[in-house]
Amino acid sequence: MVAALWTATIAVSCGNKLKNIDAESISEAPTQVVLNMDAAQTENGMMQMRLTAPRMERYERGEGESSELFPDGFNVLAYNEEGLLETQIVSEKAEHTVNDSTEQWSAYGNVVITNYLEGQRIMTDTLYWDREQHRIFTDCHVRLYSPDGFMQGYGLESDERARNARLLRIFDSYGIVQKDSAGTDYVDTVNFIGPRYRR
Repeated sequence: MVAALWTATIAVSCGNKLKNIDAESISEAPTQVVLNMDAAQTENGMMQMRLTAPRMERYERGEGESSELFPDGFNVLAYNEEGLLETQIVSEKAEHTVNDSTEQWSAYGNVVITNYLEGQRIMTDTLYWDREQHRIFTDCHVRLYSPDGFMQGYGLESDERARNARLLRIFDSYGIVQKDSAGTDYVDTVNFIGPRYRR
């Protein structure tokens, strides 16, 4: 979810269904529409982040303010320093607003945050991302599923890759006190390429 995504390669497809807009409401029309958006951010040849969305609409609000709306939702993939897929965020709708001093991302409707390396899945209705502080947060009801149990509460704070998610105002949660007899730990099945043998 970074501004550098917009400088990356974007795949665009054009449709033939355009809306008719009255002359009085031309200022409310998007200045840009991108269909089947696919944007990537890399650093030193390593993938850092990828954003895909069925539709993006850009609006110029004036006075240095603009916003991009994702009315059909988006899918954000974030990779760790070794290039492994670490975090995925999906939602039904999203918005990115920028003005002279701030930049904010907001995701709405069935937001699911998955941290594949830790085996955690977080579900909520609304999520915000503060780019300057590198954190995600919400005040809404949150459910967190992990290999250690289930937690729910109102409010969440975490770093932007959901590595250290912390729920606020916790209620009706449970934990797994004892591991199974095999002593197996969580296995990252998304990035798993085979067993690692010790030498």
